[in-house]
Amino acid sequence: MKAKIFFGSSEAETTRFSERLSPYDNKVVSTAPVCGVEETKKALEIAKNATVSAKASTLAQRCAWLLDVADKLRANREDLARTITDEVGKPIAFARVEVDRCIETVTLSAETMRTMHGETINTDAMPSGKKTMAFFRREPVGVVAAITPFNFPLNLVAHKLAPALVAGNAVVLKPTPEAPLTAYKFAKMFIESEYAVKDALSVVYGDAEVGSTLVGSDIPRVISFTGSVPVGNIITKSAGIKKVSLELGGNAATYIDKSADLDLAANRCALGAFVNSGQVCISLQRIYVDAVVYDEFAQKMADETKKLVVGSPYDDDTFMGPLINEESAERALSWVQSAIDEGARPVTEVKCEGTMFYPTVMADVTDDMAIVCEEVFAPIVSLVKVDGFDDAAPRMNNSPYGLQFSVFTNDLALTQRAVDELDAGGIIINDMPTLRFDIQPYGGVKLSGVGREGPHFAIEEMTEIKSVVIC
Repeated sequence: MKAKIFFGSSEAETTRFSERLSPYDNKVVSTAPVCGVEETKKALEIAKNATVSAKASTLAQRCAWLLDVADKLRANREDLARTITDEVGKPIAFARVEVDRCIETVTLSAETMRTMHGETINTDAMPSGKKTMAFFRREPVGVVAAITPFNFPLNLVAHKLAPALVAGNAVVLKPTPEAPLTAYKFAKMFIESEYAVKDALSVVYGDAEVGSTLVGSDIPRVISFTGSVPVGNIITKSAGIKKVSLELGGNAATYIDKSADLDLAANRCALGAFVNSGQVCISLQRIYVDAVVYDEFAQKMADETKKLVVGSPYDDDTFMGPLINEESAERALSWVQSAIDEGARPVTEVKCEGTMFYPTVMADVTDDMAIVCEEVFAPIVSLVKVDGFDDAAPRMNNSPYGLQFSVFTNDLALTQRAVDELDAGGIIINDMPTLRFDIQPYGGVKLSGVGREGPHFAIEEMTEIKSVVIC
């Protein structure tokens, strides 16, 4: 099936197309237009003109719009899940979960916007003031440029489109080149809704040329990007005077305390390290284990990992399918081999077949090994032996990333210390750092990004405050 450009509410095609090959069996699964500077500029101009009607639309209409899209998602759940699996190789069971989460994200955005409001201000609070009627309210920024990644090609689009549109903005979306059809089908639900604001959503396809045109244009007031640190750095330098929201890389870590439930910890850590083939910004990569329980935990972690079903992403019982491409698998294999050369020890079989890289647990890893210093974005997790939390905390923090960390412990005092001392955008107690609820504020510190997602917090990013004083 072909994806098409949306110039506002009108579909269009180009003379240039690209084919998307399945990362699992290398078959053609979708076709998409290849856009350039001119198509991107046209979409931006349409979005700019649409801001008038978007801002004038009622909140009741925009909420009905999103809830109608949520209904369409439910009706097309299996088709969308299959499209996700086709394009990015996500196991079908988890693709269905992504559709369900997308429904929640869209619904939450509508429900949140209903209760977003300004405040009255006591302008006579200081001697220099006087009694007035004063308040502030939130207004749409105008145009939002949304750039999304491959690993959650539906729900991460929803985290940008739904808050932006329900707040009364117009949006130009550039979805990942790896999943154009997923984005097209989702966008079509918005555009074909009976409640749609005409021309408020445009979709263009491409890579660096399209992205740089969106970012460098004076039309968008917000750039919302999820992706790599190098690209985020380019966006920051190129965007000019506009809001920039960046959800970037991570190097998620957890600490296993001697008081922890080791069976629970091993089970959840295996899930957190290997779900979506480790292709998650908050995928568990570093596990710091108290020396008292290190050997026992390492064995339990290996045992849990060996239970995971690796295979066809179309099978309902498959836990882990392929990586996004062979280059990623080759890079993962090089990470593991480098660690082995430096003295680390695999406690599970190291196995790679094309894009299928099997879940790998590395023991006896030290902080100076590359495998724990950089984001691997693959199904590899490293075990590091430590002498308690005092030893683990600074080592967890000693990273340029700070997205989410976790701690497994039954010590209440240690829980409080973890919350206070760990330097990340999110701290999870007694679960994997890969845990995310779409209602929560989500984002990181340091190189992990700027700003927060989650409907309430994204709406704040995608609106401006207008202050009003009536004397």
